[in-house]
Amino acid sequence: MALTAFVLAAGEGTRMKSSHPKTVHRMLGRPLVAWPVLAAREAGADRVVVVTGAGAAEVNAVVEELGCDIVEQAERLGTGHATRLAVEAAGIADGVVVVLYGDSPLLRAETIRRLADQVEERHLAAALLTMEPPDPTGYGRIVFDDAGNVAAIVEHRDATPDQRERLTVCNPGVYAFDAAVLARLIGRIDNDNAQGEYYLTDMVALLRREGLPVAAVPVEDDLETLGVNSRAQLAEATKVMQRRINGRLMAEGVTMLDPDLVWVGPDAEVGRDTELWPMTYLLGATIVGEACVIGPNTRLTNVVCGDRCTLDETVASFSELESDVTCGPRTYLRPGTVIKAGAHVGTSVEIKNSTIGEGSKVPHLSYIGDTDMGAGVNVGAASVTCNYDGYAKHRTTIGDNVFIGSDTMMVAPVAIGNGAVTGAASCITQDVPEDALALERSRQRNLEGYAKRRRERLEREHAGTD
Repeated sequence: MALTAFVLAAGEGTRMKSSHPKTVHRMLGRPLVAWPVLAAREAGADRVVVVTGAGAAEVNAVVEELGCDIVEQAERLGTGHATRLAVEAAGIADGVVVVLYGDSPLLRAETIRRLADQVEERHLAAALLTMEPPDPTGYGRIVFDDAGNVAAIVEHRDATPDQRERLTVCNPGVYAFDAAVLARLIGRIDNDNAQGEYYLTDMVALLRREGLPVAAVPVEDDLETLGVNSRAQLAEATKVMQRRINGRLMAEGVTMLDPDLVWVGPDAEVGRDTELWPMTYLLGATIVGEACVIGPNTRLTNVVCGDRCTLDETVASFSELESDVTCGPRTYLRPGTVIKAGAHVGTSVEIKNSTIGEGSKVPHLSYIGDTDMGAGVNVGAASVTCNYDGYAKHRTTIGDNVFIGSDTMMVAPVAIGNGAVTGAASCITQDVPEDALALERSRQRNLEGYAKRRRERLEREHAGTD
């Protein structure tokens, strides 16, 4: 079966109170519009057409990266009009078309597939997803005929009090159509209503007048149909997805002390026997290996982390950590950082665009930027690679088994050879040979009695004053 998905994402989303279109707001790091697009792909759609409108430039930039076809709805004249534009642009003639929404991120791929399969297997003109929410206010109600097929959709505002009470099955607006039937009839929807818009719900009545079968497919979980129209609904949808992802990870062998305080993005991967502590965020294409302890208070974005790592109060992005690495507390790993196996990066340390060699240690209060560091290095507290001269960045090279004394300033470009030592409080501006001691500091002078004389002078000057 050829499956095509239309994702309607032209709405402005005024209730978001934002200068950006609603569908580019992010849920667990992924734009809202990307969720239905990727769900449709997972369901087997080989073509996805996104209809954009308000804030089209921002939305288009997102969906172009996803490889979607784009149709712009210059005049927002309703869901039927948006669907007609997609039909005309796609030129589809066979298969099944599913209609989804760019502000509905919770719909599962298996639900989309089940809806589409109904159309093909039962030779339907259309199938529509249905639900029975505790409070149906605002939803269109489904009217069934004696055979159990969908006879009509009555909008909430048009329903009588009796219908609002008696009809409990609702229409969340997700459809699957026989592509040929949709292409033939979509142009016959009219806009004879108070809003002067073309509603896709009118397709049901049109299909029934043509004597074509329309079936209802109940959703397994009403939360799948939750749309995002406000910041509060975005938070609600995020919580649903957080629990869905965390539940899957725990079933696969990941430990969470409090799942409500752990946020894992949809593209992140976590190995079994790993513990995720409270206030941990794994975003983007982050991969965490097995038997790690991550957190508390840790955020990893596009980080690859090996096995048996411990990351405490660590913020890292676009970095790679091999196995048996320890970080934190309060470690900051910026893009381009590579931490080799068994290395340690400690308290209040920042690393940028650098490689920390196997078994090396940067324990505390240091900045290492644009550096190639070998194995077995020990960096004393408060040491800095001075990589920026005000115009350009320069690299520092530190060999194997080097000992960097505390408060060493390494002014790049500079190289420190294998086995070398730098004295504490040295400013290294020249290359250091292998196994050498580099010492740069002023000679200490002790002035006997100076402190006593200073106290006596100050006491005389301030005598008699408050």
